[in-house]
Amino acid sequence: MTSLKPKTTQTMKPATAAKKLGVLLSATPAEFQEGVVSRSELNELQASPPEWLADLRRNGPHPKQVVAAKLGVSVSGLTRGGITGPLTTAEIDALKSENPAWLEHERSIQAEVRKEALRLKQR
Repeated sequence: MTSLKPKTTQTMKPATAAKKLGVLLSATPAEFQEGVVSRSELNELQASPPEWLADLRRNGPHPKQVVAAKLGVSVSGLTRGGITGPLTTAEIDALKSENPAWLEHERSIQAEVRKEALRLKQR
């Protein structure tokens, strides 16, 4: 027979929670960085983000994955373009308006990758 075990609360490290929330851990409040986050707390943060989280998502600094997505390139493309750290929304917007040659090139590579992935999916 199976014995009933009390359900344990799933928790995660702050770095994992920050990644799931799409924010840079070092930019979060100290109490978030020092604690652990339960699955229910993460769901609550996603459903109704506090002001600090909404501000981070809106203005940054953003982690590389978010920067890459906002620019329409891969994380590797960011590195090839010389972007190695987090950027704010203002810096991302400035890059978009400048549209340097490396960004244009990386966007075209990313478009080809997406087109190829779609072609393979349709097979």
